[in-house]
Amino acid sequence: MATETVKKIEKTAEEIRQAILKRRKPSLKFPLRSLSNVKYDPKAGHFEMRGRKKERTLTVSTVKTFAQTLRMMALSKELVSQDDIATKREAYYVSKNWDEARFLEQPESDAVMDDVEALFEVNREQIGFVPEEKGGEISGKLFIVDKDSETGKPLRIDCTKFGSGAYSIPISVEHLKFQTDAEFILVIETAGMFQRLVKHKYWKTANCILVSMGGVPTRACRRFIRRLADFKKIPVYVFVDGDPYGISNIYRTLKVGSGNAAHLNEYFCVPQARYLGITPQDIVDYKLPTHPLKDVDVKRARDAIKNDPFFQHHKAWVDAMERLLKMGVRAEQQALAKWGLNYVIDTYLGLHASSTHEP
Repeated sequence: MATETVKKIEKTAEEIRQAILKRRKPSLKFPLRSLSNVKYDPKAGHFEMRGRKKERTLTVSTVKTFAQTLRMMALSKELVSQDDIATKREAYYVSKNWDEARFLEQPESDAVMDDVEALFEVNREQIGFVPEEKGGEISGKLFIVDKDSETGKPLRIDCTKFGSGAYSIPISVEHLKFQTDAEFILVIETAGMFQRLVKHKYWKTANCILVSMGGVPTRACRRFIRRLADFKKIPVYVFVDGDPYGISNIYRTLKVGSGNAAHLNEYFCVPQARYLGITPQDIVDYKLPTHPLKDVDVKRARDAIKNDPFFQHHKAWVDAMERLLKMGVRAEQQALAKWGLNYVIDTYLGLHASSTHEP
């Protein structure tokens, strides 16, 4: 794959060089990365690109951005050729040696990096760039077969043997192999709830694998869950807060992907994922403590209803969002502690983990 990536970069660079030699304005065409350029295919189970592109042509007004794009491509080629990596933050600091093409702030660097990724239709890790954040944590009935970075020999990791800790998902998961007899995968939004389930070895009594997302799941986390679920053909349940963020940003991103990375969603989503989080009806049935919706919650819910193809396809989710807006509240998964610290283990998960809990 590394050789193919380098060839793609060299081919694009040569096309730009030839355009300049022929005294034509060189240009690059990038997929438009937004919800407005994706469609939801229920058969495929993920967001797909509609095909609209933006063109970046070398002009007086675009010369800096164009130069930054070429420098990012060159950095990527160097990293891939040398089998090296750079974090997004490191790439930003490398640019400080690019004279007038340097980035002033990291968001500029991140945007150009995303453009380069989309240009070559590969994931960020394949062009040498890795995220700063961890990929997630794993505990439970799972053996992961990795390899020693020095000897290349297999390493068999038992995810039940981390004591009060957990296995951290690496930034690249394609080489991992799995061994498990677990019956399902439980994916959890918050680190606190994950720790409670680990503390009480919920994975043992339920014969499952626990995955902590720690918020919106990273690509590595999504890919890990997808590969594991496909390998074992077991259900995936997603346990999140009952608010617009948990539903539209966390659950939806895990299940069908994101608009920003629609060119990669086929690999970085888990179509078989099913909702196990707090629903508007749960707030009523369990008499849960709530918090008022913030302005950002209201905006997020309305944006999902109006602009998100996934919600537009699933009327039940639109109804759930509209009900949250009408109620004007949100409820955290920890709110179940009202009925006892381990109520979530003893009662809630037992009621819902064996069947769908979609609204």
